Amino acid sequence: MRYWLMKSEPGDCSVDDLAAMPGKTVAWYGVRNYQARNFMRDQMKVGDQVLFYHSNCAEPGITGLAEVSRLAYPDQTQFDRNSHYFDPKATPETPRWFNVDVRLVKKVRLVSIKELRTYPELERMRVLQKGNRLSITPVDPIEWEFILGIL
Repeated sequence: MRYWLMKSEPGDCSVDDLAAMPGKTVAWYGVRNYQARNFMRDQMKVGDQVLFYHSNCAEPGITGLAEVSRLAYPDQTQFDRNSHYFDPKATPETPRWFNVDVRLVKKVRLVSIKELRTYPELERMRVLQKGNRLSITPVDPIEWEFILGIL
């Protein structure tokens, strides 16, 4: 099993939105970074654990625990000409972008990025590194256990 941090803008899909969805499951669509896509396509497995992270908001941070509930499959938004995520180079025969499904395990108290930065145990965590803007990053098992301990 692996551990991940997955960012979502709460205006697009918040932890509360996910909690209200049937089965508490959402397709993690719209990723348009090759490294993040490769994490989903090549490394994520059903049952992998996820820190659900709100980004691009007043107070970014971890807001929930989730798990990967479906292996990677083509992101349908890449084929939709009306979608913000449309990719004219993608075809159903040769998709460029993939998503996984994520299921909410539980909502947690907000652990802000500001709070995360106060723990020396997390200083190497990717989300805290300067210049890191990836929407999906691996989380070290030691970091995962530490975060569970502060929730």
